[in-house]
Amino acid sequence: MTDFLLELRSQEIPARMQAGARADLEKLFRKDMAAAGVAVGEVTVWSTPRRLALIARGLPLATEAVHEETKGPATSAPEQALEGFLRKTGLTKDQLEVRDLKGKDTYFAVVEKPGRAVADVLAEVIPAIIRNFPWPKSQRWGAASISTESLRWVRPLSGIVAILGEDLVACEVGGIRSSYVTLGHRFHAPGEITIGGAHDYADKLHLAHVLVNHEERQDIVHSKAREAAAAAGLVLVEDEGLVIENAGLTEWPVPLLGRFEEDFLEVPPETIQLTARVNQKYFVCEDAAGSLANAFICTANIVATDHGVAIVDGNRKVLAARLSDARFFWQQDRKTPLSAHAEKLARITFHEKLGTVADKVERVAKLAEWLASEGVVPNCDPVLARQAAELCKADLVTEMVGEFPELQGLMGGYYARAEGLPDAVADAIRDHYKPVGQGDEVPTAPVTVALALADKLDTLVGFFLIDQRPTGSRDPFALRRAALGILETLNVNQTRMGLWAAITRALAGFTGQLLNSETSEDGFQKYQANQKAVFGTLPDFFADRLKVQQKEAGVRHDLIDAVFALGGEDDLVRLLARVHALQAFVSTDDGVNLLAGYKRAANILKKEDWHGVEGEISRTGEEDPLAGVEDPDLAEVIAAKMAHRHASEQAPAYQAEPAELALIEAVTSAETEVARAVSAEDFAAAMTALASLRAPIDAFFEHVTVNDADPLKRQARLALLDRFRAAVHKVADFSRIEG
Repeated sequence: MTDFLLELRSQEIPARMQAGARADLEKLFRKDMAAAGVAVGEVTVWSTPRRLALIARGLPLATEAVHEETKGPATSAPEQALEGFLRKTGLTKDQLEVRDLKGKDTYFAVVEKPGRAVADVLAEVIPAIIRNFPWPKSQRWGAASISTESLRWVRPLSGIVAILGEDLVACEVGGIRSSYVTLGHRFHAPGEITIGGAHDYADKLHLAHVLVNHEERQDIVHSKAREAAAAAGLVLVEDEGLVIENAGLTEWPVPLLGRFEEDFLEVPPETIQLTARVNQKYFVCEDAAGSLANAFICTANIVATDHGVAIVDGNRKVLAARLSDARFFWQQDRKTPLSAHAEKLARITFHEKLGTVADKVERVAKLAEWLASEGVVPNCDPVLARQAAELCKADLVTEMVGEFPELQGLMGGYYARAEGLPDAVADAIRDHYKPVGQGDEVPTAPVTVALALADKLDTLVGFFLIDQRPTGSRDPFALRRAALGILETLNVNQTRMGLWAAITRALAGFTGQLLNSETSEDGFQKYQANQKAVFGTLPDFFADRLKVQQKEAGVRHDLIDAVFALGGEDDLVRLLARVHALQAFVSTDDGVNLLAGYKRAANILKKEDWHGVEGEISRTGEEDPLAGVEDPDLAEVIAAKMAHRHASEQAPAYQAEPAELALIEAVTSAETEVARAVSAEDFAAAMTALASLRAPIDAFFEHVTVNDADPLKRQARLALLDRFRAAVHKVADFSRIEG
């Protein structure tokens, strides 16, 4: 057993591609080695801007001999079957063996593969890995690049180190031969370095000012940046992504602190941080009070003789130029009020089938105003809600957001505050996109809640209206995120929004927009059909997102199904309260046993094809089960069931069993208590009422024969079980509950 080292050296590998490249290198190596019959154990992969390195520990020196047997067709099979088998195995007919298999002569392909030196396997695997490497972007270079078959790599490949133990693995790809030689740091140690093997690779590069372990560089960037900030009496603004990126840009990272002019601090701090981060890959710092300081930390790739003074000064000048642009945008944008900026939204298409951004703003304004005026969002001023909505997209046409799209909403809030608009309006403009992902802050201010809900609901209804729903992994308009944002906002704020009413109101905005445009009668009829489709699909979409969201919170999806199945429940806050109470109940002994009793009752009713009065209402779609029933036989059956159902609410007309009478009494009491508790939204009390049915239903099944020979008793007892099932269904559809 021995160790193997592979280094693929090139010009600069973009930092954003290095993590994926490390994973791909290990995946390809394991796959190709396994295909050659070599078991691979521990693998370490490192990266720097100029190299990918892989170390595989404990490789064997040779593969084991392999004996392979493949069953083929019978000798009596058609000739085409034999020809196909020969093509598959690569053998000829005279190389096959014929064996008796269950009394039938059958062809077998027997292949003996002798062991091979692992060095020979590696010599084939390395070129294959290089040629098949899945870089997101790659290039060809040199004279050979005129052919599309030439070698491709992220940047021109310049060297291959391949050593098994202490022996060179000789291979060549694209005119580049493997060797023992690599290069050190571009400035500190530009000469050649001879590597002995995996055992001294990292140490020799370290002496040449190359930290090949990317995690080690990340730790240095993080710790030294914090130390540099602390030495200046400041606190580093943590940014893990920037730590990784700086480590991917350097082979010998040296964080250095610099200062920029304090005048730039008039620009919003998020703008300064984004300018430093995106354009220059710099960290920023805060003072003891938590305010942004006029300091930045850049990461050099050398140990400068002047301790980095010249490097910091050069970076300061570059940052100053960027911040000057940001300050200019900030000053220019504030010369125009947001209302004037908003007028330009009519020139921006939101979607070709949904109109302009101005059209969307008008719809959102009406919807936000409705949410406030109807009290859906408590303590929300409808005037402020409309004002915030009318201005919420205005910053999309500003210079600052044009340069930094990530700042949309945020800059609108700053401009609104600078303009002297109410704080509630400024805050709503700033935060109306929230939450934008898992763990993001959820708005709680009333005006912000109304605007955030209206904006996301308009987006969902609009795209469902034009049949642009998410499919599989595709969600180009982030509709899943919008639905989760609505659910999270409703849940955190306990906002009682009826989903059907909100969808209806949102659709009204599109109807008004359509009526104001030149639309044919056929187009309007198609629109009406699409409206029905929205009601048929969007609630289910919310239900699916709710299951995803609540699964992460430990809520069972089948319980959500059980409550949704009742129908008519579109208040998500009330629905979740019912689900949580149901989950607590079914985890108790009473809940488990009642569920078992329910399923037994449901199975009996199903076997007897007993739908009950509620089932007949569902079948006919009428409040009166007999309304619209023309078949006299069906009418007689329904009438009989209604009579038995009514009779089950009274004392039986025969000598009932004590357990039967006890269940009648328990169901009668539970029906009343469950109805009261559900009406009062006291779902814990509703579960307690259901728990009272556990003992009576258990006793009923133990002492009472449902399918009695007496038709009167049989029908009455089926009606009682139907009544028991209906009482349970006032809380949830227990047939949807697993277990």
